[in-house]
Amino acid sequence: MNFLAHLHLADNSNTSLAANIAGDFAKGNILNFPKHLQQGLWLHRQIDQLTDTHELTKELVTKFPKSLTRAAPILIDLSFDHMLAKYWDEYHHLDLDKFAVNAYDAIEACEHLPEQLQQLAPRIRSENWLVAYKSKKGLHQTINSVSKRVSKPEIFQGAVQAVDKLDIEIEIAFRTFYPQLMAYSKIWTRKTPDEYL
Repeated sequence: MNFLAHLHLADNSNTSLAANIAGDFAKGNILNFPKHLQQGLWLHRQIDQLTDTHELTKELVTKFPKSLTRAAPILIDLSFDHMLAKYWDEYHHLDLDKFAVNAYDAIEACEHLPEQLQQLAPRIRSENWLVAYKSKKGLHQTINSVSKRVSKPEIFQGAVQAVDKLDIEIEIAFRTFYPQLMAYSKIWTRKTPDEYL
């Protein structure tokens, strides 16, 4: 899952939005991070692990061209955020614009976030990344932006075209998998290890 899904699942499970999104930037032992981030970091890792190992996402990876095998899990995460934004009203009572503002405010107000996220946060807000996911153009821009940040951008060659071609397969996988993930996030929140509370 990418930024929007992690923020939505944090809200869905009534945990810290900022801490959950920080999971993409917080490496190493969770106990090394401030206490107010620990539950969100733990939940983020549970979400990522299930997403990476679930049969639906593993099957979806095989539908991408062989040349995109390494990039496919990233493309699925980004595409799932697009699907969540596109059908947002089915998954949340607030409209996406309002939710995005709340999320940006929560990130801005949170202390001791990983440095990389602190540096990126103003851009996330100014470019309105969460709402941008709603359009195909926004998804394409995100894919191109991510491809420029990885050490081997060539693994994304043809990514936009592949994602567009697999649009129906991605939507079916998302609609099947995401409600399960919403349920799991609530269960995991109740079962958070004591040391992270």
